[in-house]
Amino acid sequence: MHGYGADKDKVLGRLHRIEGQVRAIGKMVEEDKYCIDVLTQIAASNSALKSVALLLLDDHLNHCVRQASIEGGEVADEKLAEASAAIARLMKS
Repeated sequence: MHGYGADKDKVLGRLHRIEGQVRAIGKMVEEDKYCIDVLTQIAASNSALKSVALLLLDDHLNHCVRQASIEGGEVADEKLAEASAAIARLMKS
């Protein structure tokens, strides 16, 4: 089981809401809505995605990285490197 297993329904629910937000943004563009209103909705969608990413990262740290640290050795090093790279990607976005 992946680290987010316990939160899978919560993650999926949030992703489905974000999917609806993105579809609504497309509809706003189709309907020639005011550009600032479209940008506001894009910002809200980005924020929602970052929230899901942080939830997944937290679950990864508390499950996968914690378990790897108990095992130690190369497994721990690999999981820590993965987490560090994921954090770096999130910081760039």
